[in-house]
Amino acid sequence: MATAMFIYAMFMRLVPSTLQARVRWYTNKFTTFVYPYIRITFHEFTGERLMKSEAYSAIQTYLSEHSSQRATRLKAELIKVKDTHSPIVLSMDDNEEIMEEFHGVKVWWSSYKITPKTQSFSVYPSSDERRYYNLTFHKRHRSLITETYLKHVLEEAKTIEIKNRKLKLYTNSKTKWSHVVFEHPATFETLAMRPKEKEGIINDLVRFRNGKSYYAKVGKAWKRGYLLYGPPGTGKSTMIAAMANFMNYDVYDLELTAVKDNSDLRRLLINTSSKSIIVIEDIDCSLDLTGQRKKRKEKVEGREGKSSSSKRGDEDDEDRESKVTLSGLLNVIDGIWSACGGERIMVFTTNFVEKLDAALIRRGRMDKHIELSYCCYEAFKVLAKNYLDVESHPLFPRIEKLLEETKITPADVAENLMPKSVDEEVETCLHSLIQFLEMTQRKQYHGQESKDMKHDKEVVEKIGVID
Repeated sequence: MATAMFIYAMFMRLVPSTLQARVRWYTNKFTTFVYPYIRITFHEFTGERLMKSEAYSAIQTYLSEHSSQRATRLKAELIKVKDTHSPIVLSMDDNEEIMEEFHGVKVWWSSYKITPKTQSFSVYPSSDERRYYNLTFHKRHRSLITETYLKHVLEEAKTIEIKNRKLKLYTNSKTKWSHVVFEHPATFETLAMRPKEKEGIINDLVRFRNGKSYYAKVGKAWKRGYLLYGPPGTGKSTMIAAMANFMNYDVYDLELTAVKDNSDLRRLLINTSSKSIIVIEDIDCSLDLTGQRKKRKEKVEGREGKSSSSKRGDEDDEDRESKVTLSGLLNVIDGIWSACGGERIMVFTTNFVEKLDAALIRRGRMDKHIELSYCCYEAFKVLAKNYLDVESHPLFPRIEKLLEETKITPADVAENLMPKSVDEEVETCLHSLIQFLEMTQRKQYHGQESKDMKHDKEVVEKIGVID
């Protein structure tokens, strides 16, 4: 070995570089002839280590599922995922190798980590630390591995990731998103709605999820808009949570008042991932999108008669005010920028749909309009099942009649159905709801009666003025 190292050192020092290159070429040819295996390397970072490689992440996910039964050295990670028996995920440790068979062909996966000898003190991982995977196989199986096996690995990794992913709830601050784990328990089974309407929404979501090829065929971006409208307390936010849990999508809660201008709005959209629901709640209250230009003009006219200090204060207020316009929002929803990414759902909620601009909620932007109205008897039965675990009771007909005559939200019904103590009986909760419904019915009757009297009085006064 010492002799070989000495000869190699003398060769590198005395032989010209052109001759060295030719010798290396012949050496590689000889090595390939003797060693008939091909090796593919997948590095953790690409693009000068600015971004993590998607291929590396997919292989990491794939091996974490398939290596735990073969590798002798494993590393464990604690995760919190719904509907899983074990919160610990095992994956292949660094500098470990496993063998796998695909269609009768053996392949070898090996994991490596290279750590620099000298490390500077830092709270972050060393920028010189490198991880990568090596895939080794016989050269006679090149086409099978490169064309079929790698595609199988990526598709399998995507399936595993969807199964094990933790849903996230994002919120925006200027041009950045921050997130927490999304753990809302709402489902379509617990959602208080008419069964037919609920079934229609579920079918629409399923068609969207399976419609990638259809959207490409018709030349549309793979997105869909939902407008949820109705009085407060009718379950608009709960509907969004149920949609996210059903589709297994992340939720991006977009706060328009925190966005400075249209450019920042576009940046936020680009930074959202696929398989996500982008939500703008209370769109009618977020920004006065249709009246900003008029208000700004009035501010300029009113500022002409003010002192310089007052003008400076008004300018500071205007700088802090969001400058997102209606056209900017429309471009994000349905313009060219809306095609940046796929499989996205856009949801608007509002209590007053008549206040919204017609261009904002037209079909094609908000494809499906869903009215969440007052509680009906079918919705009440869902709530009774959720809160009291009963599907029928002698008091149900009385409640059904009162619900037909009273405007009450599902939130109010749920509050009155919820037991006030552990020992409270079902019948007590139902009687409490009946009393609340009767009281609400009287209030609404007297309120309507007073409105009618006021209206009649105004009519009489107008007639007297005409006479």
